[in-house]
Amino acid sequence: MKRSTSAPHRHTRRRVFLAAVIPVLIYGGCRQFPTVEPKTDMERQGRDIFRDDTFGDDAYWTDTAKLNDVVQKRIRPLTALGLGLKVDLGRLNLIKFLLHNPFGTSGTRELLRENAVVGVKAQVVNGKIVQIGITCALCHSTVDNALLPGIGHRLDGWPNRDLKVGEILAMLANYTDGQKVVLRGWPTGTYDPRFNFDGQSTPLTLPPAHGLADVKNETYTAEGPMSYWNAYVAVTQMHGHGNFSDPRIPVNIVQEPDMVTPKLAALRAYQHSIGIPPTPGASYDRGAASRGRIVFQANCTSCHVAVNLTDNNNGAPVDPNGMPADAVRETPANNGVLHAPSETGMDPRYAMRTTQKAYRTTPLRALWQHAPYFHDGSAKTLADVVEHYNRVRNLNLSNSQKRDLVEFLKSL
Repeated sequence: MKRSTSAPHRHTRRRVFLAAVIPVLIYGGCRQFPTVEPKTDMERQGRDIFRDDTFGDDAYWTDTAKLNDVVQKRIRPLTALGLGLKVDLGRLNLIKFLLHNPFGTSGTRELLRENAVVGVKAQVVNGKIVQIGITCALCHSTVDNALLPGIGHRLDGWPNRDLKVGEILAMLANYTDGQKVVLRGWPTGTYDPRFNFDGQSTPLTLPPAHGLADVKNETYTAEGPMSYWNAYVAVTQMHGHGNFSDPRIPVNIVQEPDMVTPKLAALRAYQHSIGIPPTPGASYDRGAASRGRIVFQANCTSCHVAVNLTDNNNGAPVDPNGMPADAVRETPANNGVLHAPSETGMDPRYAMRTTQKAYRTTPLRALWQHAPYFHDGSAKTLADVVEHYNRVRNLNLSNSQKRDLVEFLKSL
């Protein structure tokens, strides 16, 4: 008779898991990156909103999308980690988690009961998930993997490039079979913030939310400043209960009570307080980076200008390279410079779905920690970024110059 190997495999997985967590129970996880505590009451309020406020979207995710049923029946802790969800070690009670079977759905419910799943809020009553919602942190926070991959100390503002948003959405009953095929095709760490309006699909890489204090327009197409985008996402994407209006799209959503607008100022204050994470010194060659800075200054600073490294902050259009008049222009909506997709060799499809029909220059911050690059993730590495611009802008860089420029970009 053939012996079953499932039980030994299960026991082996548990032994490996316990071997990893027991030292943390005794000594605590090692924090890889320092955290900066909010300095003002406004920033502290914003941190709480960023991490834990669903803006009332629980009604949608529970009653319409039935996410609670999916999680209740199908999502084990290892499944959740495989989908890119993160666990906040600071909120995790490991002993209680282990007692609730870390390899079954009851383990997931315990994590939710402890409020330890980053960006997910749930109410668990008698072992049943009766309400569930999402927060800003779902896409714009990650962890430092201090315990295990996906389990560690929270890193607010870092994009969760492991999150499989499309795969998660495709589990829900409120999408058609055709839509689910599209959603399953979204690459890891991407999301299309207009899919629910026009049905088209050009998913964007989830952007970082750190180092934005001196950036005028935070989105790839400069639709508006931070609070504009926070409101857009909270109301139209998270399905929070609030107001959002933009006649350019056009969208006009009015819901009372407004659970979004009164929180935007504090949310912005916290987001602006999140600095650029320090670059690990061992991750790049300092000598090559110094040479790469010279290459950057000679070839890239016509668009990546000033301390914020984006000409979108400029009040008037500049045209240092003799580009066509419509390639670099001032936009009336935000008084900043935008670039036609053809100027930088970008895929135009997402831009054509927006009010601006162009892209703003991306401010370069902590590039070492959030590959892939460009709005659509089409550059997998910084070497790909340099090669792209070397070709599109006819920079004629030597191989050594390209290598040095990559090292400089790693240092930002």
